[in-house]
Amino acid sequence: MRVIFVCLGNICRSPLAEGVFRNRLAARGLSTDENDGIPTDSAGLGDWHAGSAPDKRSIAVAKKHGIDITSQRARKIVESDFENFDFVVAMDRDNVDALKKLCPTQFADRIHLLMSFVPNSKIREVPDPYFFRDEESFARVYAVIADGVDGLISHLDAHHALGNKSSRG
Repeated sequence: MRVIFVCLGNICRSPLAEGVFRNRLAARGLSTDENDGIPTDSAGLGDWHAGSAPDKRSIAVAKKHGIDITSQRARKIVESDFENFDFVVAMDRDNVDALKKLCPTQFADRIHLLMSFVPNSKIREVPDPYFFRDEESFARVYAVIADGVDGLISHLDAHHALGNKSSRG
């Protein structure tokens, strides 16, 4: 099983989601290593920030939760990602719509909205904090992402034998 998180530019929300997911898996004794774990990545729909580290506010809020995302680098999603990842997890509906336009038809069922894994949440999308000046916005977004990631992990446990290397999709 392989998971990629996607937002607009890959410097705020998707790096946080990747970091939270990796952290939650590590806490369960699971790896995200390519060879013996659950490979995990993040990407953006655009290439504006390609090669850049996550936004300093994302780095700061992750650090407050014991998560280091400083080694991540932004990249644009590419067509092969739809084949290579079993779950393409978008942060908002606009991301989902854009991903569906890029995705080869046979892989369209791999695209998911992160908050769809939290059925009782009143929050349906992860808001983009990029244009907010305060770190509090990033803290709120972190909380939403953490709920979504926990829901995703519960879904993977229940439906996809999380941690079973032989299980794809």
